[in-house]
Amino acid sequence: MKIAILAVGQKLPSWANDAVAEFVGRMPKDFRVELREVRAEIRSGQGVDRLRAAEAQRLRAAIPAGSLVVALDERGADWTTAQLASSLGTWRDSARDPAFLIGGPDGLDASLLAEADLRLRLSSMTLPHALARVVLAEQVYRAWSILASHPYHRA
Repeated sequence: MKIAILAVGQKLPSWANDAVAEFVGRMPKDFRVELREVRAEIRSGQGVDRLRAAEAQRLRAAIPAGSLVVALDERGADWTTAQLASSLGTWRDSARDPAFLIGGPDGLDASLLAEADLRLRLSSMTLPHALARVVLAEQVYRAWSILASHPYHRA
């Protein structure tokens, strides 16, 4: 299985990059995770809708062909880690590689949210984008650990 994390923004604090790299590096070869960063639109002088549309175009171009698109959105479904694990197992067994989309500071474009196969939220609280990447990478690793009966997750 190949899991793509597609995120708007390229200049994160080193602690966030290190944490994402730590969890991605723990994944086994048959559960690869790849982080793809796309350039954020310059925020001066443009309306929010135009910014999101430009970023959505870049995200669409980065989505691997045939992927199951999971948009991270504050109004998305509120899943437990066990639900994520179950879905990852189902997607793996049906040969559907997920692509998780993390928007820029203004979120994801409405058209991209409408096109997504699934909308999830990571928390009821608002997370900074750097932390959202870390939380997603950790949860994907934890979900894998549940599927593999690895001791990382202790229910």
